Amino acid sequence: MRQLATFDARDSAPTILTASRILPVGGEVREAQAMLTHRGLIIAVGTLADVERAAADAGLQPDRVDLGDATVVPGFIDAHAHPLMYGQMLTWVDISPEKAGSIPEIVELLRQASQKLPAGAPLRGYGYEQRNLAEQRHPTKEELDQVSTDREVYIMNASGHGGVVNSFTFAKHGVTRETPNPEGGEFFRDADGELTGELSDAACNVLTGLHGVKIGHHGPNFHLGDEPEEHLRQMRLVQREFLAGGVTAIGDAQVSKRELETYLRFAGEGEQKVRVSMYFLSHLLDQVLELGLTAPFGNAMLATAGIKLYADGTLGGWTAYFPDGYVGDPCRTGQLYHEPRDYAELVAKAHAAGLQTATHAQSPIAIKMVVDAVEAALAANPDPDARHRIEHCGLPAEAEVARMAELGIRPVNQTQHYYNWGEGVEQAIGTPGERFNPLGEFRDAGVPMTISSDAPVAEPRPLEAIQAAVTRVTRRGAKLGPDSLRITAAEALRAHTLEGAVSIGREDELGSLEVGKRADFAVLAADPLSVDAATIGSIEVLETWVDGKRVFAGDR
Repeated sequence: MRQLATFDARDSAPTILTASRILPVGGEVREAQAMLTHRGLIIAVGTLADVERAAADAGLQPDRVDLGDATVVPGFIDAHAHPLMYGQMLTWVDISPEKAGSIPEIVELLRQASQKLPAGAPLRGYGYEQRNLAEQRHPTKEELDQVSTDREVYIMNASGHGGVVNSFTFAKHGVTRETPNPEGGEFFRDADGELTGELSDAACNVLTGLHGVKIGHHGPNFHLGDEPEEHLRQMRLVQREFLAGGVTAIGDAQVSKRELETYLRFAGEGEQKVRVSMYFLSHLLDQVLELGLTAPFGNAMLATAGIKLYADGTLGGWTAYFPDGYVGDPCRTGQLYHEPRDYAELVAKAHAAGLQTATHAQSPIAIKMVVDAVEAALAANPDPDARHRIEHCGLPAEAEVARMAELGIRPVNQTQHYYNWGEGVEQAIGTPGERFNPLGEFRDAGVPMTISSDAPVAEPRPLEAIQAAVTRVTRRGAKLGPDSLRITAAEALRAHTLEGAVSIGREDELGSLEVGKRADFAVLAADPLSVDAATIGSIEVLETWVDGKRVFAGDR
């Protein structure tokens, strides 16, 4: 039987690294030019003389690596991402804004891809965002019928909470205009009651099967099943994407049996290079408790972290809960995945067992439901370091921001959401959408900020996320909200490194370049704290190191 492979088992040689600038982020040293690593750990940080003295004191004869005019930062922590789902997307047709700006362009990309597939094989695309299309709407099933009428065609919306299918898909699964909407989802219809092809959340069960998007399963799971070998291939693809962005640790915010099995095989075959902390979907809570996985379990590369829950849907897909309807479509209200009492019971059960919870919540009502539940759980079982999380936390009321500070609740935001489609939030709910991801308000209230990607909803490009946090300017050049919502580059860097480590419970070993911590870092072509904020996202990641070993190198 193989043991889980870790980089700890591969004794990295003692190394002195020098660079124009090293930004530790945490600790007493604010900036350095040299760092000594050994056996995967940081031994010293400071001037070259400092680290040479430390090497001599330890009796080490280190290798030398001169990184030149580069800037070294801690490895980025992507505290909320969906690696296997992202890897799966990378095997689909890319119809994101960079590839397709209109519906005819989407159709053409899909048509070209269909010619390379075996007859009858499903065709899947990902990444379109209707508000970034020239037509400013979702494609229809008739438009996807132009791609194929004899195979399933499905394109996933960038929100990850639905998309559009062709007529063949509906016919194959017996969905007609008379088919009722499932609980927690919708088959969208036009004014005449005809199916448009768009579907959301639980309606995607036609694609994912019985164990997919169900209220009884406490929220969405859009990870479509593939053969185990295909999942391994997807994991290889996606791991390189994270490393290319300088990411060294991930919080997988949606782990089921499928993800766990893939991780175990991936690690067992010695291929895992990015650290993963796993959040199991809440429908598995009883199984997690039965197994006793209520404390950190695993190793330095693969570990358990907590439980993932859903309060409502997504702003991008207009399924977040706004009972008075959306400005863009008053007939859409979104949904809550639980009655408040049922949700509070789940949080209380997890909290009483010592489990951290991470709840997807976007609307003010959904966020309040989470804060209320955490407050009740903490009152029953006080814990000053529970670190319950709110994922996305798009539009919290000011009162809830203050309560989050009091209760120690940690929002885990994705600034690339408003970079990619911030204008759409205003279109959906009006001017309150300007506050989407109000990082400046969190800072001012004393609420620690964590930035992540939510890949595949956005690519794991931390520097792009940092730029968005600093500028609040969207991909289209629009400014979202007042300057008071912006944060500094230093604050944003900390939010994507040390605060990310705190959010996944690993700040003692990750997130900053301090003595005794793991030697995980990214080598950047420029200093994100000194360049024009509008150019931070274009800084190249030259190298990524994990446990004192180079695991990614760009083209320099």
